Amino acid sequence: MDDDVVVIDEDENEKNGEETAEIRPPLTRSHKITRESSEKHNLLLILTGSIAVMKVTELISTLYEKCGKQRLSIKVVTTENAMKLLQIQKLELDEMIYEDRDEWSMWRERGDPVLHIELRKWADSALIAPLDANTLAKIANGLCDNLVTSVIRAWDLLKPCYFAPAMNTHMWENPLTLQHRNVLKSQLKFKEICPIQKELICGDTGQGAMASVGTITSVISALVRDQLAIRSKGS
Repeated sequence: MDDDVVVIDEDENEKNGEETAEIRPPLTRSHKITRESSEKHNLLLILTGSIAVMKVTELISTLYEKCGKQRLSIKVVTTENAMKLLQIQKLELDEMIYEDRDEWSMWRERGDPVLHIELRKWADSALIAPLDANTLAKIANGLCDNLVTSVIRAWDLLKPCYFAPAMNTHMWENPLTLQHRNVLKSQLKFKEICPIQKELICGDTGQGAMASVGTITSVISALVRDQLAIRSKGS
């Protein structure tokens, strides 16, 4: 299996008796995104099509453990391939998951919520983990052809955004990857949580695996602690 984008043959799934049923119906215009409390930090967790998506439940539970559920609220946004991976791994999250179809089902006319804008307004920060090579390239080149890239293109650059790349070693070492990472860091001022070297799920060994859950959650928990401290002083 490639460590980046995963393509699923739905016909083959049907032959094997596997279902690709939707987790829930698409959201409608009645769905509201509201901030719960000024005492909570709102984190937008963005998932893209890397096999490292399988770590999402551990990532979320560790974030709550380090930050405290009373201080942290998480919403999840996925690409189409990330959603497929969640379904393949049979991963179920308690957090609200937003996907491409919700963008179009929620809006019908002027005055209806525009999902990628509402998510940006709701969030205090964003964490893209994992960030695959495909979405990295899209963000660096300004594309906004799905919910994830639309959120990022409309992101308030005064708010922190962290990204944790995850891809095959040869993708990581491709000169375009360095170019794209530099765009995110130098132009958008996003902060990188660098990948690590290990044996990848495809069998290759080298740089490109997503940073450990411990490393990622330490970075984000420090951000949450600092931002809530600043907020409390200003109130």
